[in-house]
Amino acid sequence: MVLERFRLDGKVAIVTGASSGLGVAFARGLAEAGADVVIGARRLDGLQATRSQVEETGRRCLAVQTDVTSPEECARLVEAAVTELGGVDVLINNAGVGTAVPALREEPDEFRRVIDVNLNGTYWMAQACARVMRPGSSIVNIGSILGETTAGLPQAAYSASKAAIVGLTRDLAQQWTSRRGIRVNCLEPGFFASEMTEQFMPGYIDRMLEQRVLMGRSGEAEELVAAAVFLASDASSYVTGVALPVDGGFLVT
Repeated sequence: MVLERFRLDGKVAIVTGASSGLGVAFARGLAEAGADVVIGARRLDGLQATRSQVEETGRRCLAVQTDVTSPEECARLVEAAVTELGGVDVLINNAGVGTAVPALREEPDEFRRVIDVNLNGTYWMAQACARVMRPGSSIVNIGSILGETTAGLPQAAYSASKAAIVGLTRDLAQQWTSRRGIRVNCLEPGFFASEMTEQFMPGYIDRMLEQRVLMGRSGEAEELVAAAVFLASDASSYVTGVALPVDGGFLVT
């Protein structure tokens, strides 16, 4: 049946950046779809709270403090998933940071930090997972509509990192889908409540919603999670190398 293709029963999923915001929603949503979940982030207290939410669904959850800018810590997270839960079938590459600094004032360390977390961290996690993933597995990178367009804020580092994730997704799909049976896709969220959106200037989101979002509202976390479950599951078994906007029509305007 079609609906059964969306199930993740018997799968093990890793979610990075799972100590807050959308990472929490991804972890809980994958568990609700049937997966056991391994969560990673730098903030251990937030991870423990997420773990409790996942376990409320009846699924197993393993929390591992992880800095994705470290290839060694990424490998340790994956090793824990294999040792404790038996493997890795899904990766949601969600860890990320954002800044809004004018380009002429952005310090080198500020720019490097965004690239290191958003782009390099995505690559290290994908690489570590692909080494142990079985055919039929799925990697879902989290990009942004700002990898495709601009939105009135000075976000050179963030936009560059998210545009690069789209290119990375295509190349990893080209390398791994035919040779290893691993699908690699990218979600491009529009405006969803997160720690980053809390930092925006007052009125900014309302203005963007009115001027550029066809649906006239922010997205609900469940709407993004549903798209992630689609890409993670066999419902998308013939989909690889794509960047899927979930943006309420932002990129149309």
